[in-house]
Amino acid sequence: MRRLKVLTWHTHGSYLHYLSHAPHDFYVLSKPGHPPGYGGRCGHMPWRDNVHDLPAELAREHEFDCILFQDDHQWEKDQYELLSPAQRALPRIYLEHDPPLAHPTNTRHPVDDPDVLLVHVTPFNALMWDSGRTPTRVIEHGVPEVPGVRYSGELTRGLVVTNHLARRGRRMGPDLFVQARGAIPLDLVGMGADELGGLGEIEHALLPAFMARYRFLFSPIRYSSLGLAVVEAMMAGMPVVALATAEMATVIENGVSGYADTSLQPLYGHMQALLDDPGLARRLGEGARRTARDRFSIGRFSSDWDAALRHITGCGYGTGSGFTRQERA
Repeated sequence: MRRLKVLTWHTHGSYLHYLSHAPHDFYVLSKPGHPPGYGGRCGHMPWRDNVHDLPAELAREHEFDCILFQDDHQWEKDQYELLSPAQRALPRIYLEHDPPLAHPTNTRHPVDDPDVLLVHVTPFNALMWDSGRTPTRVIEHGVPEVPGVRYSGELTRGLVVTNHLARRGRRMGPDLFVQARGAIPLDLVGMGADELGGLGEIEHALLPAFMARYRFLFSPIRYSSLGLAVVEAMMAGMPVVALATAEMATVIENGVSGYADTSLQPLYGHMQALLDDPGLARRLGEGARRTARDRFSIGRFSSDWDAALRHITGCGYGTGSGFTRQERA
């Protein structure tokens, strides 16, 4: 079956990189200066050859098989300002990265169109959004195993990986990170990490090896989608300590792949136990890697996206195993 030409945006760089493992060509809109959402192939991401930079003003001149939206602004503004009427009539997918950020159960998704496929990245997100008439699918994250990267846990510290943690409000748990850091040795990396006394940003290609030296990953997030950093850490064989909220409650199994709880106090005890017992940390890290291999493999992820793209364009179904069709009339 032929490769499809997919127009999309640079909304989350890591996700776009993993999405490009699907056997299609992705044309990513860019603008001068690379403002948020229009970065194209910018940055230090190890972009694959099927990711193509496309200046936004030239989008009308190209032919595509599908439009892949990833943000409300793209859906509400860009499709009318940057695309032709014929392009707006193409098969369309809206990739929703987050759970509803207003009311957790009564928020109607901005896409209300039976001809659009709404893709959620976790079952929890799909459960919470009111998707109205729009057919939906869940495609869970997928990340590759990085050759040569294996967990050592040699640093007797925990690690938090979140971009702009200081700016993103209580939902992302900056207060919980600061509180936990007062009790447990923790480092913070990510864009803007220095705002909370962190170490700064680590290039994506270097992050798995960097993380694997820490004893455990800690996620202080109260309410969000499942972060790719968590899945990347698990794939590297790293135990995870997190709040048992949203999809995280189904990902981390206590005493098997890490620890999850809705209270910080028990998590402090678990983090200290991991610092005190490297053998325990290694055992839970192996459990985390088994979970990641079984649930978040890049092969399953790319097959699921291939299936979704071929379905919406009518170019035949992909053959990904583990793919659940959730279209609603």
